[in-house]
Amino acid sequence: MTTAAHEEQLAAIDKQRAQERQSAADALKAEQDKRAAADKKAAEDLASVNSTLAAREASLASKTSEFDNTQKQLDDANALVGEMKKRLEKLGQNVSQLAGEKGAMSAALDDAKERLEELRRQKAAAEERAAMFRGLVDKLKSMIEGGQLKVTVRAGKMLIVLGSDVLFDSGAVQLKPAGKTAIASVAQALASIKGRHFVVAGHTDNVPMKGSSNWELSTARAVEVTRLLIQNGVPPEMLAASGYGEFDPVAPNDTPANKALNRRIEIELQPNLSELPSLENLLKSPS
Repeated sequence: MTTAAHEEQLAAIDKQRAQERQSAADALKAEQDKRAAADKKAAEDLASVNSTLAAREASLASKTSEFDNTQKQLDDANALVGEMKKRLEKLGQNVSQLAGEKGAMSAALDDAKERLEELRRQKAAAEERAAMFRGLVDKLKSMIEGGQLKVTVRAGKMLIVLGSDVLFDSGAVQLKPAGKTAIASVAQALASIKGRHFVVAGHTDNVPMKGSSNWELSTARAVEVTRLLIQNGVPPEMLAASGYGEFDPVAPNDTPANKALNRRIEIELQPNLSELPSLENLLKSPS
């Protein structure tokens, strides 16, 4: 082989190595960009959860303030009743003359006691819900930070939200392997919450299905997730499944990103009946 041919062969090898190094550098940069985008989304989801927690804390503080005010009203009413008794004893007034006043004070005192008890119950329920929300966020923290799901409150409902694209292939009702892993992790968190019921709700975007409907797709996916939750330890009596199709969107269906937000599975924590205002109080006619 001549020197020129040898040099030409070496130059070709160097060029090939340079191309390989450039390809490796490009692949590394693409992976770094992808990870940076994922980290940014995880940070945004975590910030959203922290904001929701702050709102719950503010609500709890408001309930505590209302509780304290009602307690003061009760104390004032008790003091007034005591003062009335002293006046009656000191002046020797006829009890019948004060019967009306005493009856009104007694009714006001009973009403204040009822309102105080209701506020105590609401405060305890609010503290329990806040603690449950924090516990759920804590159990699912790694999945939240990884962008697999988010825990949020919407329309007064505590929700675990998983994107359908993470769980299902397009138009499919069978969970992907990654989706099964995610649901198994969620099941562990739900199974640890006792005395609560959950509704698994399927949602779609507004793109029509071929040979079926978005109602059927969303319902079938909700049932599939419910079935896997049961297989992973969530008692079946704690669960229900429903499909909303495209009719409960969280964003306009005007961009691919917004459509992806609407394609989702929501696991909704149902309130206990004890947390709701008593029916007896709701039926009372206003004074």
